[in-house]
Amino acid sequence: MAKSAQQLFGQTDFNTLADNHDFKEDSVREVIILPILKELGYAQENIVRSKTLEHPFLKTGSNKRNPVKLVPDYVLKVENNFAWTLDAKAPNKKIVNDENVGQVYSYAIHPEIRTNYFALCNGIEFSLFRTSNPQQPILFFPIADIETHWETLKMYLSPNSFQVGKNFTCEIPKKQAQFDYLNRPLLEEIPVKKQEAKRHFGVHGYFTRQSWNVVREYIMNYSRPGDFVLDPFGGSGITIVEALMSGRKGVNIDLNPMAVFIVQSLIAPVKPVELAQAFKEVKTEYLRHEPKTKEEIRKALKKYKGPKVLPLPKGSDVETTDQLFSDKQIAQLGLLKSIILKQKNGNIRDSLLLMFSGLIIKANLTYHNNPNRPADGQGNASVFQYYRYRIAPNPVDINIMKYFELRYKKVLAAKQEMSYFINEDTIGDAQIRKGTATDLHFLPRESVDYIYTDPPYGKKIPYLDLSVMWNAWLDFEVTEQDYEMEAIEGGEHGKTKDEYNGLIAQSIREMYRVLKFDRWLSFVFAHKDPGFWHLIIDTAESCGFEYVGAVPQKNGQTSFKKRQNPFTVLSGQLIINFRKVRNPKSILKANLGMDISEIVMQTVEGIIAKNHGATLEQINDELIIKGLELGFLDLLKKEYTDLTPLLMSSFDYDAGTEIFTIKKNTKFTTRIDVRLRIKYYLLSYLRRKERENKIAVFDEIILEIMPLLKNGATPENQTVLNVLEDIAERVGTDGWRLKRKGEQMELFPDEDK
Repeated sequence: MAKSAQQLFGQTDFNTLADNHDFKEDSVREVIILPILKELGYAQENIVRSKTLEHPFLKTGSNKRNPVKLVPDYVLKVENNFAWTLDAKAPNKKIVNDENVGQVYSYAIHPEIRTNYFALCNGIEFSLFRTSNPQQPILFFPIADIETHWETLKMYLSPNSFQVGKNFTCEIPKKQAQFDYLNRPLLEEIPVKKQEAKRHFGVHGYFTRQSWNVVREYIMNYSRPGDFVLDPFGGSGITIVEALMSGRKGVNIDLNPMAVFIVQSLIAPVKPVELAQAFKEVKTEYLRHEPKTKEEIRKALKKYKGPKVLPLPKGSDVETTDQLFSDKQIAQLGLLKSIILKQKNGNIRDSLLLMFSGLIIKANLTYHNNPNRPADGQGNASVFQYYRYRIAPNPVDINIMKYFELRYKKVLAAKQEMSYFINEDTIGDAQIRKGTATDLHFLPRESVDYIYTDPPYGKKIPYLDLSVMWNAWLDFEVTEQDYEMEAIEGGEHGKTKDEYNGLIAQSIREMYRVLKFDRWLSFVFAHKDPGFWHLIIDTAESCGFEYVGAVPQKNGQTSFKKRQNPFTVLSGQLIINFRKVRNPKSILKANLGMDISEIVMQTVEGIIAKNHGATLEQINDELIIKGLELGFLDLLKKEYTDLTPLLMSSFDYDAGTEIFTIKKNTKFTTRIDVRLRIKYYLLSYLRRKERENKIAVFDEIILEIMPLLKNGATPENQTVLNVLEDIAERVGTDGWRLKRKGEQMELFPDEDK
């Protein structure tokens, strides 16, 4: 039976390896590679380490007499013959589509080696190639998911696979390793690697974008290869792209035609040679006819179709879409689009239009250049930076073809990066649909294995209103029904909070309908108003979802909007995790003996004490999580829709670090009895452990709650133990779990009587 990653590699945290500067190639060899080789069945005498080879052609030195040395990390032997070559790389190195592959290939084909297979491992991923085709791996998987791929790996590389006379088949076994869907662990916060994937970074701007590696980790944790992944608020397609890149199938739904176009065009399979030829044809014809003089521009405006004249949202500096462009920009963009539309291959044409659409971000009068890097074009359209159409004080006249060529290089690199997993053979595993999350009728009941979604956050971004510049150029239609079904608050159509709540609630009900039992929903959300969180939890529970836990998650660098509005915009989010089970447990309301104002101040001071200062996001996350775990979100939403006044009046704030601290020369304000404070944190911690099907150990309990109790006299361990004995029962010698009680506990007893 295949061993799990934990059995092979112990407690190695694959989420942090790339950022662990102490985990280098030697660590990859000892911690990752050696356990794999041992489990495959290789004895020490079959493992040749660091064999020195002489390059058959290249020599160095002034007289060119010194052969270049080649030193593969491992060459594996079977019956005294070399079978395959393996090289270790650092976790931050690529092991597909990179020069590293060519390096190891040169080892494998060396006259002294001549193996049929070669492999690379960077501690996070494993790739296997045939020397007959070093461009495409025959096997590529995350090390954390090795159990699923073990039989295939063993089929290719175990010593028995190379024995003389053995019947060998390349058919991949159908049997899958055991995967316990129901009891998946909650993930900790994951370091963000936003710019490390060409398939997402630099292809096309969008209003919001989840970090690809965070989405990927969640997909891999809650599903397995071949499963069906859904994102009903798909946006720019991070979820479905990472699902496909992880060997899953998926559906991406969004109401915004611009978002649907970006995803469809991005994953459309093309042959690089054909795309390069098409780009060359477009470039050549454009440069031949490019309008530059006033007379040429005047003629081009009559000849080529410009953007549709559509009204812009209130607050824009101009009234209609055509006023967002100079005559020269309209003439040149109109010419370029007309040439692109001549391409007969649909996927090639859409790929070129994706480049054209990305170009529009810079080729308009709202483009604000970065004064520190004017030559690099590192600015942004105001619609992404300010969430409104704001004419730049000094509009930039960019070279259309120069930046179109940059778009070509970005899109080509993205498609090449995806080509092994997303191609003509696998594109059928993806469904990209324009539609609403409130109506998933095309998906049968209980047909989805995992849902990861990032819905709009109230009135933060009116997506359809702000996409009008692209709709005007790409001829996308947005209907009144689309606006009615858009889950936002405010916008041009004045959507109310109740309308937003209703649409979000209906989308959760649809997600419950299509999700299989014992499967998970990860719901990403960021909002200061506890009322929205209460809506999500209340709706999810009423549908039949069981809340398991919420995890704070950063989403990359602080946005411009956050820097402009530090108290109204959150730079991170919570990922709320639910599972669909047949007998869901409801969140109980704990009887703590404190009123809501005491609980809020206790929580805020606790998180400040624990971290020696806390950001608005940390405070908001802690309060929401405690409200979820102890069941007081309904009361929180009545009294504290905005924490800012309380925080600014009760604590010191450093605008540079964005951290709240206790006011100078003052003490913590809460005077709650120490036993009540202990009870508050114990209940929260023990309930979390209960949802995770884990038993809390006393030492872990002390380490968890003591930092939160700094605001006052630090209690003795015996005091914690006394409170623990009141609310919990022992399990074994040192374990604890909450007592099983028949009646539901109320947070505020007799509140409504």
